[in-house]
Amino acid sequence: MNIIQIIPGSGGSFYCGNCLRDSKYVDALRKLGHQVIKVPMYLPLFSDEQDINDIPIFYGAISTYLKQVYPIFRKAPAWFDKLLNSKPMMKLAASQAGSTRAKGLEDMTISMLLGEEGEQKQELEKMVDWIAEHCQPDVIHISNALLLGLAKRLKQKVGVPVVCSLQDEDVWVDAMQPRFQQKIWDLMHQRAQDVDALVAVSNFFAETMKNRMRISDDKMHTFYLGVDVEDYPFIPVKEKPRNVGYISRMCYKDGFDIVVDAFIDLKKKTGFDDVKLIATGGLTGDDKKFLKEQKQKIKTAGLEKDFEIIEEFEGDARHHFFKKVALVSVPVRVGEAFGMYQLEAMASGVPIVQPALGAFPEVVDVSGGGVVYEPNSPEQLSEAWAGLLNNPEKLQQLSETGYKGTKEKFNIHNHAQEIVGLYESFN
Repeated sequence: MNIIQIIPGSGGSFYCGNCLRDSKYVDALRKLGHQVIKVPMYLPLFSDEQDINDIPIFYGAISTYLKQVYPIFRKAPAWFDKLLNSKPMMKLAASQAGSTRAKGLEDMTISMLLGEEGEQKQELEKMVDWIAEHCQPDVIHISNALLLGLAKRLKQKVGVPVVCSLQDEDVWVDAMQPRFQQKIWDLMHQRAQDVDALVAVSNFFAETMKNRMRISDDKMHTFYLGVDVEDYPFIPVKEKPRNVGYISRMCYKDGFDIVVDAFIDLKKKTGFDDVKLIATGGLTGDDKKFLKEQKQKIKTAGLEKDFEIIEEFEGDARHHFFKKVALVSVPVRVGEAFGMYQLEAMASGVPIVQPALGAFPEVVDVSGGGVVYEPNSPEQLSEAWAGLLNNPEKLQQLSETGYKGTKEKFNIHNHAQEIVGLYESFN
């Protein structure tokens, strides 16, 4: 099959689970013999992306924002748009505060969901015309429901089925001003009628979005995220230092401060002098002050020598991180639709310790590779870490079970075949 994947990028400034999800599915689909073209939106996907050099970035983050806020830019010449969408400008935009912030983008989100009726209708036509001219897809897959405004014109112009993934849209909408939220959910409900299927990444999130978007059961499908365990060096946890790790954007929403406070609490207990906190995942401009505050807490506690940030988090750098930790926790405050880092950790032989929120209990139950705790407090996380670090047999059992569970239950190749089965059902 010829497949188009439309993916909004993060610019590579932080660990983006949604970007990673889409790229891994693309790789798996290609290994099955399908032709897949990634079409990026807003920002580049990753800093080391190699296979989209000849594909334009549609809805460039800078020009799209300027045209939404300042109508005069809607009449800017083509060369000006090209300048704003150049790689140096995109890299600069990705590093800036607010580049991935929901609050303040309410009008733009509504406009994007309006699609051909929104302020970005010219950019929509550019994308649709480019796909119609340069590609002959059998199906188009949109990355998330905030892009549902693309679907109607894509189906009209290209004439193929359109599928939309669902992952953490609720987090984006809930961060917006309350007076806009219901309108956005209503638009997502309306625009969902323009796609052939919606694909959630967990049973938990399928139920969440069926309620939020008022979607019927027959249109909703669940396919777990997946990885290829062969891509990750498996090292038994008994061969690793007793360090705790964090891998995600280092921000308040993802609970990095909970990890820091839990680590400080852990170090007050007897028997953990050897344990370090290793963190990676990057940040945006919005997070710099927050990260500075966390570093100060570590310094005040006299634990600077026991704390390390690994700046790089793509490719081999991520494998290096997993070699240095015996546990991984990302205590996202409101939970998450899935959390790709959980699979990456378990495929590397690292058990996960997650709050009993969102899809975390579902992933732990299916994989057998970790534990959950509640409430989502530093004290409870510290206790969970201590219990496992003091029980090496249990830790090793979770390491082995998690690896096996990921290989069997979250196998990217199996899930890619399931996705293809869905695509083929439309013919």
